[in-house]
Amino acid sequence: VQLQASGGGSVQDGGSLRLSCSASGLTVSSQGMGWFRQSPGKEREFVAAMRKSAPGTYYASTVKGRFTISRDNANNRVYLQMKSLRPEDTAVYHCAATGTGNPISSYYYRASTYAYWGQGTLVTVSS
Repeated sequence: VQLQASGGGSVQDGGSLRLSCSASGLTVSSQGMGWFRQSPGKEREFVAAMRKSAPGTYYASTVKGRFTISRDNANNRVYLQMKSLRPEDTAVYHCAATGTGNPISSYYYRASTYAYWGQGTLVTVSS
């Protein structure tokens, strides 16, 4: 299984980016998928997730209304559309997959729920 995040970059405060997570070795439509981020010196934190069967999306309070997670089953990808970016959104963003099973809602917020992780992509937001 491989998950590869891409689409990061440097933007100004208020800008937008779309992150992409491509998967091989698993089918994103059969997985719960999530995005987490980590800044230097900080713990990895939950950003957004979606259940394997819609509806069911979850967002951290800090990004709700600004970020949108979506899935492209035809291309086996998951996206994170990020708008109104802020300097505090600066981090390395990782995508993750839950593996088999169907976690209860609250578990999607936990990093330990996810069986597979990809290398991250760096997002830098400058003021």
